[in-house]
Amino acid sequence: MGQPNQTSSVTPLRAMSRAVSFVAFGCLLLSQTAAFAQSASAQPASSRSAASQDNRTTYSAASVAGFDDATDDTAAPAANGTTANADDTQQRPAIPDAQAGDDITGSILDEDIRRLNTREAPLGETLPRRRAAESASKEETPGIPIGTFVLRPSVTQSINTETTKDGNTTQRRAFLETDAAATLTSDWGRHQLTVTSEGAWQKNVSGEGEEQPSFKINSDLRLDLPDDTTAHLIAGYNFYREDTDDPDAITNAAQQSDVQEFSAGASVQRDFGILRGTTALALTRSIYSDAKLSNGTTVSLSDRNQTTGTLRGRVGYELSPALIPFIEANIGRTVYDETQDSAGYERSGHSYGAKAGVEVDLGEKLKGEVGVGYEMADFEDSRLSSIDTATLDASLLWSPIRGTDVNLDLQTSIQPSTTAGESGYVSHALTTTVTHQLRDNLVGTMIGGVIWRDYPTDSTINDELVYTAATGLTWNINRYLDLTSTLGYELTTREEGTDSQQWRAGVGLKLKR
Repeated sequence: MGQPNQTSSVTPLRAMSRAVSFVAFGCLLLSQTAAFAQSASAQPASSRSAASQDNRTTYSAASVAGFDDATDDTAAPAANGTTANADDTQQRPAIPDAQAGDDITGSILDEDIRRLNTREAPLGETLPRRRAAESASKEETPGIPIGTFVLRPSVTQSINTETTKDGNTTQRRAFLETDAAATLTSDWGRHQLTVTSEGAWQKNVSGEGEEQPSFKINSDLRLDLPDDTTAHLIAGYNFYREDTDDPDAITNAAQQSDVQEFSAGASVQRDFGILRGTTALALTRSIYSDAKLSNGTTVSLSDRNQTTGTLRGRVGYELSPALIPFIEANIGRTVYDETQDSAGYERSGHSYGAKAGVEVDLGEKLKGEVGVGYEMADFEDSRLSSIDTATLDASLLWSPIRGTDVNLDLQTSIQPSTTAGESGYVSHALTTTVTHQLRDNLVGTMIGGVIWRDYPTDSTINDELVYTAATGLTWNINRYLDLTSTLGYELTTREEGTDSQQWRAGVGLKLKR
């Protein structure tokens, strides 16, 4: 008989141990896989990298323990870049859709990608440029705070020389001149009050010649009203001594008349969409003092005292913020204190005017207005003929290049006369001022002008032309102190009679605060 097959108890034990080993390895693998999936869905990129490192460490430890023989060869790449079994992948919890973007891409590279793809500023959102330093010539003084106002005063003391030639007569004088100016501006959140004043006082130190004092002050209260409405209330005072070359000046007077002018007015401007309307009322009161003759006697000029009122209206059409055509009309009334002047003429009368033009505002390059129209003045005395004229008015500020400003002013007006039998004349005045910044603290100014006094054809007085030219330099020593110098020339030509000339030069110091 053959021997029976002997079975040892070791074989069942070996089979059981292998089964237990497979079960333990499967439980360990499932527990590690679930923990890894949970940490990947709940932790940030840096934490997931640490968990992946821990998982690889555990997997290596399991391999060293001898469990690698029991692993399945059918491994599939997982989403996080590691390998996992297909069955294990089906058992992992699904990643929420909200985390399907940044959180599952590259873990460690996510932060680097965010740094590399930083937001670029759009073309219209460039970084603010460094503010250029303001030149000394344009730097504004801090002023003196007075409550809710800021006062900016200045005083200029100069020494001057003047030469006047009228026909064969020549006069020379040296004089001191003190010029004072001040600006008072409110610092309110709404509305604004601005008060400006300037004056000049002269004192002869040698030679002969008439001193020319002057002073004026003006105030403007701007009211910001609802419905795109702005109102202005203005008032002013002007004092000056009549010029010897003025047509109404007293011949051979040692001192001409002192003139005082009081002014007041109000205006309202409102925008009606593309239309802009303005209404203004202005009142002016003029008072003349006596003129002093060379022999010591005086001449009363009280018959020239007058009050003038003018009502003006304007309508503009806004083609664009930079271009506004307009039409304007005005009517005025002049009343003299005395019904008849010293020569027996009634000079009270009316004035009328109308014009059309355009307002231009191109920012710093060009701004102002130009208008053409018609103006007429008539008088109550029938012996005084009416005066009418076409008008061309312009006030433009042009800056062709940075640091250079050109101011062009052209005015046409009717000036009444006090000469017996004369109605007056038409004044055409053109003035051009060029200011150029030669250096940061040095500014040059040039002024040129011409005035044409056009008398009616039936007048006994011939036309006159007045030419003016002046130049000056201002050196800004510092914010509060300037050194100034001026040189000017004036020529008056007449068709009949002698011409007159005047030269003036001066140097001074200007203190400002």
